[in-house]
Amino acid sequence: MVNHLGAPPFTDMTIRRKFISVCILNYVEYGSVVQTLIDIQSELKSQYHQTEDVTNQLKILLNNFRNNFEIIENITSCCLNWPIIYAITPTYKRPVQKAELTRLSYAFRLVPNFHWIIVEDSEKPTKLVTNLLRTSMLNYTHLIAPTPASWKRKLREPKWKKPRGVSQRNTALKWLRLNRNKPTDRGVVYFADDDNTYSLQLFTEMRSIRKVGVWPVGLVGGLMVERPIISASSGKVIGWNSHWRPERKFPIDMAGFAINLQFLISKPQAEFSFNVERGFQETTLLSQLVGLEELEPRADNCTKVYVWHTRTEEPNLNDEKALKKLGQRSDENIEV
Repeated sequence: MVNHLGAPPFTDMTIRRKFISVCILNYVEYGSVVQTLIDIQSELKSQYHQTEDVTNQLKILLNNFRNNFEIIENITSCCLNWPIIYAITPTYKRPVQKAELTRLSYAFRLVPNFHWIIVEDSEKPTKLVTNLLRTSMLNYTHLIAPTPASWKRKLREPKWKKPRGVSQRNTALKWLRLNRNKPTDRGVVYFADDDNTYSLQLFTEMRSIRKVGVWPVGLVGGLMVERPIISASSGKVIGWNSHWRPERKFPIDMAGFAINLQFLISKPQAEFSFNVERGFQETTLLSQLVGLEELEPRADNCTKVYVWHTRTEEPNLNDEKALKKLGQRSDENIEV
């Protein structure tokens, strides 16, 4: 027998309760499934919105990349037309040699169109300099030029007693004259000693030099800055503020000038000399190239300092000397 609702009659109360329990359980499970589906729907919507956000961010990054790429392309195109800077660095074996050259190499990496000419005061290329140059990621030329025995500094002789870097710089000049002597070779020659600190702005300043450009040098000659003095009316160099040997024709530090490559090539006899007084190497070379009035002031009319003669402090190696007396050394099988 079936009632008017079509539901089976339950005369037994226990069966009725069981039926109700099953219905309630199914309803709860159904509700749980529905809630799960709702949660999944919400999560998918959230992920969709996040995907939209990421997509928009990627579009922005892509546009920025395109804009930056165009800027880089323009800069690269400009830099490729810049004259090459040939930086000549004499170097010799000493405890701070690798530290000095490493510091320089990282600065020089940031200079476009750059060629590093390292000249060792050595009978043959050393492993230290060879390895450093090979891993420097720079365009370079590695030369050797031992200082003649008669001009080598004796053990306890002060550094200023004999001229340094003469053979090395002249060797580099000879290499340039032999290998960069075509009319199409555009460049600037700079004597970048390994005991200086260089601002990148300095290399930008020297690219447009026609003959010889000059600028201030910081921390040299016993002064905070040694600089050319410029005439307010003519804009020409009329002297220097040098306090050490101011009678020199060009009382300037080696870091304070650079020379146009083609102009240097046109003066084949110009070079440094051993037979000059202390501090006169710069004057010796420049006197063979230009007169005072031909110098070209750079660095905002010689009012800015972009190079400093900092020099690394000589290390105290007394304990190392004590070790060597015992037949030992701290740098055994390690390059410092």
